[in-house]
Amino acid sequence: MNLTLQGRRVWLLLVATGLGGCAGVVTDRVILLPQAGGNPSAVEVQAGAQRLLLAQPYAVAERRDGGLKLSSTNADAVRTDYGPLLAQLPARPRSFTVQFESNGNRLAAGADSVLAEMRTALAALPAAEVVITGHTDRVGAVEANDRLSLARAEAVREILVAGGLARSAITVAGRGEREPAVATADEVAEARNRRVEIKIR
Repeated sequence: MNLTLQGRRVWLLLVATGLGGCAGVVTDRVILLPQAGGNPSAVEVQAGAQRLLLAQPYAVAERRDGGLKLSSTNADAVRTDYGPLLAQLPARPRSFTVQFESNGNRLAAGADSVLAEMRTALAALPAAEVVITGHTDRVGAVEANDRLSLARAEAVREILVAGGLARSAITVAGRGEREPAVATADEVAEARNRRVEIKIR
């Protein structure tokens, strides 16, 4: 079976039984697992000329009798049938978001509790990897917002480094106003867009 991913992060459970010689026995199974935070994702499964799109959590594609069959399962059944296999999957990334005050890289009220929760999550990871992405609202020039978003990401990085996380474990990026949490017209000051997203795994 061939897989084509349609989404930034797709979590799949792939099972191959190795019993292809028995009529009616499933030889391959693909299960689309739910994404963190309920984010949508999809995967296209192909066997020969046949294609199936899995676009809902726990959708299943099975290769059976030379063709693909679409079905579904649920969380309890997956845990029961594939518990040991699930235990071998890497930890899913966790996401945290902190907001910033307007026109600068000063954290907004409420950020301390988010950062404390994130530090607790980091402490449970033996070799954490962190991706920090800064964002702005649409007030100001695009180029200035690019610089500001990176400065915000770097400010959060320095907080983590000061708390003991290795700088080499952190990747930072600035996306400016390109990926708003809330779509607005140009020059609209939207607090929810003045943010840094921190993904840890």
